[in-house]
Amino acid sequence: MSEFVVPCLFGLEGPAADELRRIGLDNVRAENGRVRFDGDALACAKANLRLRTGERVLLLLGSFPSPSFDALFEGVKALPLADYIPRDGQFPVKGYCLNSALHSVPDCQRIIKKAAAVALGRAYGTQWLPETGALYQLQFSVIKDRAEIYLDTTGAPLFKRGYRPGHVSAPLRETLAAALVGFARYRGRDAFLDPFCGSGTIPIEAALIAHNRAPGLNRAFAAQQWAFAPASVWREAAEEARSLEYHGEYRIFASDIDPKAVALSRENARRAGVERDIVFSVADACALTPPAETGVVVCNPPYGERMLEKQQAQALYRAFGAARLPGWKRFIISSDADFERCYGRQADKKRKLYNGMLQCNLYMYFT
Repeated sequence: MSEFVVPCLFGLEGPAADELRRIGLDNVRAENGRVRFDGDALACAKANLRLRTGERVLLLLGSFPSPSFDALFEGVKALPLADYIPRDGQFPVKGYCLNSALHSVPDCQRIIKKAAAVALGRAYGTQWLPETGALYQLQFSVIKDRAEIYLDTTGAPLFKRGYRPGHVSAPLRETLAAALVGFARYRGRDAFLDPFCGSGTIPIEAALIAHNRAPGLNRAFAAQQWAFAPASVWREAAEEARSLEYHGEYRIFASDIDPKAVALSRENARRAGVERDIVFSVADACALTPPAETGVVVCNPPYGERMLEKQQAQALYRAFGAARLPGWKRFIISSDADFERCYGRQADKKRKLYNGMLQCNLYMYFT
């Protein structure tokens, strides 16, 4: 049994933990910016394939005090690296330091790389490691003088589902989009609307959730090249994920005032295999005709980070707030602290979230 760590955007620790529990993984516990769980290679494959709101799945190799570079070196050297990394494995190093005596990331990278090379060289009886094989990305965190060393089982981050090679300005991460759909409690029964669809991330994630389709089925993961997680494990995890899918008819509507954005959204939905589930249209969000009597709106209107853009965004919020959608719940994410004033109504509930490093609020209107 191994311990795994799932980094996530701040504010998504709870949703990620809930997902891991629904997947059936053991000893799930949430912390600031990450969630831990225990499991084997099959648990690793399930988390990579099915997790919607986490950024990646890291295998914890060890944790130890690191008040000095000597302590960091000795701690890494003592890890069972050869249990996972073969003689020809590539093992680059990256990570971060926070509130620690060791605050230089490049120096920590250098020390960890050297210690890992010593440990692997000793295990394989050689002073030269070719690093011509599969990738075994080492990651580290040094927080309050304690180091944790991981292997990244994911590779490209989990928000890269594979359906969105193109995007319009200010794209929303797929992981955050899935979380917004989850906060709205959309499961496919209600009508769903995104009137600022951009590159289509929110309605596509809504369709994947409605189908209960694992978001990682159409991509590859780093650990698929490892002896730790043989092909049979990934086949078993994928077969289980497919057996849990739903096949229904859904009322998902997506629109944008920009025809190019709508065309891109439609193409991304095709890549994701959900084009038939979403009705796309070119429309002004401030002059909408509701596509059903009741439903849920989830959207990410333009933020406007520069002054003129911010003024334009606030004018848009006012016009959108004036557009009545009786019977529709609304979940709107924005980084503008004046959003409620511009929208013309205080939210029934707010939740602090981060879009990358940008602090936002999810404004929830239930009536």
